[in-house]
Amino acid sequence: MTQLDARPQAGDTVRASAPAEGGVREKGLGGNSVGLMGSAVLGISTVAPVYCLTSTLGSTAGEVGVRMPAVFLAGFLPMLLVAFAYRELNKAVPDCGTSFTWTVKAFGPRLGWMCGWGLVIATIIVLSNLAGVATSYFWLLAGEISGSGSVAALDDSKPVHILTCLLLIAVATAISYRGMTATKGIQYTLVALQLVVLAVFVVMAVQKAGSGDFAATSTDFSWSWLNPFAVQSFAAFTAGLSLSIFMFWGWDTCLTANEETTGAEKTPGRAALIAMVVLVGSYLATGIAAQMAVGAGDTGLGLANPDTSDNVFAALAGPVMGPGLGILLFLAVLASAAASLQTTFIPVARTVLAMAAYEALPASYARVHPRFRTPGKATVVAGVATGVFYTVMTLVSEHVLVDTIYALGLMICFYYALTAFACAWYFRGELTRSLRDLVFKGLCPVAGGILLTAVFGKTLYDMWDPAYGSGSSVLGVGSVFVIGVGLLLLGVVLMEAMRRRSPAFFRGEVLTKETPALVVSD
Repeated sequence: MTQLDARPQAGDTVRASAPAEGGVREKGLGGNSVGLMGSAVLGISTVAPVYCLTSTLGSTAGEVGVRMPAVFLAGFLPMLLVAFAYRELNKAVPDCGTSFTWTVKAFGPRLGWMCGWGLVIATIIVLSNLAGVATSYFWLLAGEISGSGSVAALDDSKPVHILTCLLLIAVATAISYRGMTATKGIQYTLVALQLVVLAVFVVMAVQKAGSGDFAATSTDFSWSWLNPFAVQSFAAFTAGLSLSIFMFWGWDTCLTANEETTGAEKTPGRAALIAMVVLVGSYLATGIAAQMAVGAGDTGLGLANPDTSDNVFAALAGPVMGPGLGILLFLAVLASAAASLQTTFIPVARTVLAMAAYEALPASYARVHPRFRTPGKATVVAGVATGVFYTVMTLVSEHVLVDTIYALGLMICFYYALTAFACAWYFRGELTRSLRDLVFKGLCPVAGGILLTAVFGKTLYDMWDPAYGSGSSVLGVGSVFVIGVGLLLLGVVLMEAMRRRSPAFFRGEVLTKETPALVVSD
């Protein structure tokens, strides 16, 4: 018996058939597992707003000073424009391969493969950083609860830190392995906790700013904080913008879960826009409140103080919220990093699944667990890769967190920009049908792609300088440049290896604009 677009069962074989609408291949994922709210929660959780704020508020303030809120808005603009591209492409081709699938359809296999690689390696980088932050806050919270400084100091032991980190990665991998339903239930609680604690922090920070408790550093609000043109230099603006873009990365998880979402053509795009609005509101409110309370200076509690800038909430929790409520902020950062650690496996595993389903990666990565309906091997391999990457980088470099975050901005700009341009090219024949098509399928994606390409180019130029990022270097070249460019070149090497193994995909014979669906044969 043969049935078009049926979900594969254990032991079934899969082969190509006639074209399906949008050219999407059925991959066996669990459909209708997530609704609009669940999809938006997944997007917010993957971004991890509390984690992003504690790790980049200080760095951004160090680059642009009091214009930090303006840079948040500037970073939001290209993300919003690219979100329109994702929404339109998802309507036409709701495939879990997202950027990879769409870019292949628009520009061919090589650019598409590199776009998929950019997403995969960016995710591995952020997963490793999430695990590191979650580990640090686990021991910090344990020390606060126990009242023991020696317990908190366990995080300073590399063996203890690495082992705890690997354990957290293993737990997150196991939860993601069990499917979207298990993931969604945990995320509602963890995201709600993050947003509530952020709201409490904002209110208390504004109160502290007006009380005079931090008179030496507190600053009165000014509308000029929202003016990106007031940043002191273009180099400072692009460095801050790269960090800001990182803070919005992950909203597209809503789209990579499209084959498991109710109303796959429209729901993921709407959820992505909801997630981005919540995120930009949270960032602006927190950034402004923190700046009002302690200022953007580099001394004392100032956000740009180099001694605390890579973990702002650890320094501000007690002074702003008091010892009792301050523990909630530690808990929120831990929850944020842990929640994102779990959901961030979704985009990398599903991108790898799609690449394997279209023969761009070994076929074994296309296997879907017969019970949980998840890309089992892809999820496990992503977990192992994350653990190995973090362990190696931690042993090699003391500045791994800072430098990989800066390098991450390069990866994000790379694959988001490609996806944005892919949208305009894919729909090029429809742009004159209506004003809506012209704006949302053409002008907005192209504008977003141009902005991200400009940031990519300027960041690439700036990161050559060892002073960029943590200040470390390799043979006189900035370590951020070495990490960022090295990982992209690694992708080229792997792509050439796959070209020899899977020539049909790279000849453009497997994934085209009219790629057929799969058929299940008993």
